[in-house]
Amino acid sequence: MKKQFLVFVIRWILNSFGLWVAVRIFGTGYDATVLDTGVGVYLLAGLIFSIMNSVIRPIIIILSLPAILITLGLFTVIVNGLMVYWSLLISPGLHMTFWNSVLTGLVLSLINYIVSGVLELRAQEGKA
Repeated sequence: MKKQFLVFVIRWILNSFGLWVAVRIFGTGYDATVLDTGVGVYLLAGLIFSIMNSVIRPIIIILSLPAILITLGLFTVIVNGLMVYWSLLISPGLHMTFWNSVLTGLVLSLINYIVSGVLELRAQEGKA
């Protein structure tokens, strides 16, 4: 349980960092910029995204399984963008258009993939 909490905290911090990077690279898609927002806004948005990613995303994946199968998995990019879009709608201070959220979802997916790979390598080293 302690290890799972540590993994969640690591993902939360890295998702917050990924949101910050994505807003810097892609912008928000709106005229009003949020580039001057503080660290707390990104940490809160990262926490909301991490919770939604671990609780709501599996349900959405199951519900959209026909679309995922028809598009040979490419619809998961839209699902990831939807999770980012909904997370930013809930979090105060950050707003992003849907298509910028899809691009942000790609960045966050890459970050989560790297974290999963590193954690898996560490688990294999611990068993050896």
